[in-house]
Amino acid sequence: MQPNEVTEVLNRPISRELLARDLTRLAYVARDATPRNVPIAFTWNGSQIVMCTAKNAPKLPALRENPAVALTIDTEVHPPKILLIRGRAELDVVDGIPDEYLEMNGSYEMTPEQRVEWEAGVRTLYDGMVRIVVTPTWAKLIDFETTLPSAVEELIRRRDEHQNA
Repeated sequence: MQPNEVTEVLNRPISRELLARDLTRLAYVARDATPRNVPIAFTWNGSQIVMCTAKNAPKLPALRENPAVALTIDTEVHPPKILLIRGRAELDVVDGIPDEYLEMNGSYEMTPEQRVEWEAGVRTLYDGMVRIVVTPTWAKLIDFETTLPSAVEELIRRRDEHQNA
């Protein structure tokens, strides 16, 4: 998929809504060669998905070994809206708490007092974190109105060819 095609998918209004959500599912291959899929908070900076994790997270050695990842951001309503993204994870070890971590957790409902307490707890827990940065190299939006899963699109194409034959 060409970069301009990825950008076109990610700039669609529904994609923008999904990129403003709190949670994605990060899929990667673990060091034992089995698949993993973990929910993780994220933020979209306009060109990259940024996730933050503890420096001792089990996913980090796997991502260093094999940085290929897939992300799913979706809704819980019918019909679902689904944004699928593929890319490579770049790991950035940082001292302290990355701004993105504080931003991505800012949409949870907290009183100002709860927010201060939460942030103080975070700062005492982590002396640093790892930013997992994914630049999308492939993207597909499925909204079940204008776009469908590729297998369903193929079935429709075959059905239409058969009816027109």
